Amino acid sequence: MLVEDNPDDEDLTLRALKRASVLNPVTVAHDGAEALEYLFPAGSADDAADVPLPGLILLDLKLPKVDGLEVLRRIRADERTRLIPIVVLTGSREQEDVLAGYRGGANAYVRKPVKFSDFADAVRALGTFWLLLNEAAPEFSPLPD
Repeated sequence: MLVEDNPDDEDLTLRALKRASVLNPVTVAHDGAEALEYLFPAGSADDAADVPLPGLILLDLKLPKVDGLEVLRRIRADERTRLIPIVVLTGSREQEDVLAGYRGGANAYVRKPVKFSDFADAVRALGTFWLLLNEAAPEFSPLPD
């Protein structure tokens, strides 16, 4: 899943993943509210159970409607989504954002490089590691109370 409000960064990210032979389907959310609506659909628990969870979330911090740190907080607070790897992929160079991302449960924090080719290289490396090399947490059922 890619959560990105900038259409140019969205296009570049998707192209870089494709060039890296990451053929997983990518769900794109253009703001934090859209990401949360996808992951936590309104309705019954059965509705949420029907939503396929992403193997990785690339999350921008500076998002409209609901910012990336709140999206991160909500994902980590829910048993169903808690273990999804989340990489903050953002242009923010603020140390406070880096710290907040890690404190919120991000697995990695990557600053978007300014240069086009460097950005494409960074996204390819992220996709290769998190989707091809990394051993994902096994699915589990929460323990009964």
